[in-house]
Amino acid sequence: MSSIYDYSVQTIDGNSASLSEYKGKVVMIVNVASKCGFTPQYEGLQNLYEKYKDRDFVVLGFPANNFMGQEPGSNEEIKSFCSLNYGVTFPMFEKISVKGRDIHPLYEYLTSKKAGHDFGGKISWNFNKFLIGRNGEIIGRFPSKTEPLSDEVVSRVEEAL
Repeated sequence: MSSIYDYSVQTIDGNSASLSEYKGKVVMIVNVASKCGFTPQYEGLQNLYEKYKDRDFVVLGFPANNFMGQEPGSNEEIKSFCSLNYGVTFPMFEKISVKGRDIHPLYEYLTSKKAGHDFGGKISWNFNKFLIGRNGEIIGRFPSKTEPLSDEVVSRVEEAL
């Protein structure tokens, strides 16, 4: 697999989706959780999405319960939480595993040091952010502590657009 476009995922509503739907867009893939100290980053992610969505930018949220049980809810509960508390309108996907033996194939690609990109390495916590260029290749990675509206993230997004 050579880009994110080679992967299919399930939406938070249970529908199959191919990431090839996002060809030509700048994409930010984020592993999210509802009961984490970084959960307020949903607001920043939503604001970033709203600011740039008309310029072919999209945030893709992937709930994961890999870190201290901080995403215990069902897909329905997660969707409701994100909508009610943060007004999330960017695409959300079903809860997956982002590390370990049951790692989702997309995250296996994103974190692989052998996948032909320079951004491999284990997911350290919730709200790790991968920036994907219009060609489907990983062009950046930001740790949990980096806020979505930080100068570093915004400048990289604008550069990619």
